Amino acid sequence: MELLRNAVRPYAWGSRTTIPELLGREVPAPHPEAELWMGAHPGDPSRVVGADGEERSLLELIEGDPQTHLGPECSQRWNNRLPFLLKILAVEEPLSMQAHPSAAQSAEGHAREEAAGIPRDAPNRNYPDPTAKPELVCALTEFHALAGFREPERTIKLLRAIETPGLAKYTELLAAQPDPAGMRALFTTWITLPQAILDELLPEVLDACVLHVKDHGEFDTECRTILELGEAHPRDAGVLAALLLNRLILSAGEAIYLPAGNLHLYLHGTAVEILANSDNILRCGLTPKHVDVPELLRVVDFTCCDMPILPGEPSDCGAVYRTDAPEFELSRCDWAAGEQADLRVHTGVPQILLCTAGRVLVRADDGKELELGRGQSLWLPAADPAVHVRPIGEGRTQLFRATSGR
Repeated sequence: MELLRNAVRPYAWGSRTTIPELLGREVPAPHPEAELWMGAHPGDPSRVVGADGEERSLLELIEGDPQTHLGPECSQRWNNRLPFLLKILAVEEPLSMQAHPSAAQSAEGHAREEAAGIPRDAPNRNYPDPTAKPELVCALTEFHALAGFREPERTIKLLRAIETPGLAKYTELLAAQPDPAGMRALFTTWITLPQAILDELLPEVLDACVLHVKDHGEFDTECRTILELGEAHPRDAGVLAALLLNRLILSAGEAIYLPAGNLHLYLHGTAVEILANSDNILRCGLTPKHVDVPELLRVVDFTCCDMPILPGEPSDCGAVYRTDAPEFELSRCDWAAGEQADLRVHTGVPQILLCTAGRVLVRADDGKELELGRGQSLWLPAADPAVHVRPIGEGRTQLFRATSGR
């Protein structure tokens, strides 16, 4: 096991304070810092810090000895690649409205773009790799998001609560077919509206949302979100599309799983995210980045339901967040102030341990010891001996454990 030094991604939607505070750096940062990456992503792999202070790329270490670092099963299943990427997200401004393709869709799309000769780093590339990109987000603070299509009956009630002359015919479109096919029809209509129609309809909708908020209406939170998006993107069809999605508020420790096809965007908050090690993203709005609506419509799942919020299944000292993603598994361990219980971590699979509160001592069965403070992480290769983790600080302690799927 070795400490990791991880890359910070400075996207415009990030926070100037969250990640610097976590890492013990000067606050505020000179520019937004959105994500802290832990893993072997080719775009920004973590650096493994040896006992002598020498740093080596985790990606290069895995490529040089996949059996040791990944283990035989993971190495064979994922073609000698670490299948997951662990992140801390610091969301200050809303992200783009997006979805991710399935494994089959990714393989087909990647082959199609390769045959067309589109460079893998081209801005208009949708499928730079042939793999799926499921995601799981676990809140560290209150975390706000839009994800999945709301039940049609509830959406119809929302649209009627803010109804304007220009919105009425679209409300009736869904009311005539309150099912996934009707949701697809309405979403497709809105996301492809000519700009001239959008420029008339959006101000109407935003004005209606202002009135609904002033009246403390039933859909106050949803309307505030539309107003926030409309202020940032006043001519974007994604503002209308956001009316169709579940508005979620996660408390610390709660998570949501975003499988292939789930349309979503993060609004604000801090979270730990684990995802498959892929760059395949399809966007339809609320971003200056490449948007490909026809391709997104091929992969979006229009199933309408309440998005399940995952509290996690109880584990030794916290929770494990189980999903159907074969690429990863995330678990969380919490110790109250003064609690000294050990956590035993078995090996055999590649793992990253991340401390998000307090301080822990990690002791391997061969006697090696490392301390992790808040914001620090370590790499635990599959071939290493098992380790024991215990808190050594005075306050609350929290540790996340990321592994490949079983």
